[in-house]
Amino acid sequence: MKVLFIGGTGIISEAVSKHVIEKGHELYLLNRGQRSEFVPEGATLIKADIRDVDSTRKALKGYSFDVVADWVAFIPKHVQADIDLFMDKTSQYIFISSASAYQKPASHYLVTESTPLKNPYWQYSRDKIACEDLLMEEYRINSFPVTIVRPSFTYGVLMIPAALNSWLHPWSLIDRMRKGKKIIVHGDGTSLWTMTHNTDFARGFAGLIGNIQAIGHAFHITSDEVLNWDQIYRLIGNAAGVEPDLIHIPSDFIGHILPEAVGGLTGDKAVSVVFDNTKIKRFVPGFTANVPFSDGIKDTVRWFESHPERCTIDEEWDCLMDKIINSYNLP
Repeated sequence: MKVLFIGGTGIISEAVSKHVIEKGHELYLLNRGQRSEFVPEGATLIKADIRDVDSTRKALKGYSFDVVADWVAFIPKHVQADIDLFMDKTSQYIFISSASAYQKPASHYLVTESTPLKNPYWQYSRDKIACEDLLMEEYRINSFPVTIVRPSFTYGVLMIPAALNSWLHPWSLIDRMRKGKKIIVHGDGTSLWTMTHNTDFARGFAGLIGNIQAIGHAFHITSDEVLNWDQIYRLIGNAAGVEPDLIHIPSDFIGHILPEAVGGLTGDKAVSVVFDNTKIKRFVPGFTANVPFSDGIKDTVRWFESHPERCTIDEEWDCLMDKIINSYNLP
């Protein structure tokens, strides 16, 4: 099967790309070629900027694909461009949405694909919802063959996952732990969360590729392991060889000092969430997540330690953490 990934070299998608090739599919990656070190052996790179529709159309001239998946579509304008490019040119279009689109505040802790989509706290999530709405309308009216996938917090060797960490320099959290600095945990640390390893996600995703029963459906793909945030931070510390010095600070207070964190906390990680993966298991028989967080995060820390050039520190982020802690401790 000929598969086109738009993007395909990110934290989640690079694992999926590898797995798709292992499954015997013919994989093409369309991107700007800026992360060529993460293009897996056996994939064909088509160098183009998906935001330039005319140049993308030229780059794709003569190609046809059974399945197209866009890993870098974030707003309706992006998916409308994909609809224009691939209408009647693929048998399946997979849109990567986000589990953060699910109802916040949640009316029930257990999330299924029928949980309403509503997030008044995070523009990123609202944009993903708008993309889903547009695509489902195209499916209903024009038979656009869309499948929607909603990842939750999915990590791999390139990410040290936490509710508060530097996105560009994720080693910053480990550095802070090893220096004995206080580590902020939002709320009281008891809200429930799920961490999913990208290799587990990849196996579920691969089962949807070319699956005609999945057309018109939405799926989340997550681990069934449920942890609270204290456990998550302590497992990260254990992987780093230290006992982290945790300090609990209300999410609202963190958002007051760091407004850009409101979406990711109040609109996502501050809420207890347990995912019901019955649907993906029904459509992809045999799928189950096998990597416990305790093992996956150890692999991540080892990978960073074997790549010292990646162990860079975000001094600005580190100062922000100190600012939040100092402000919270004021009499």
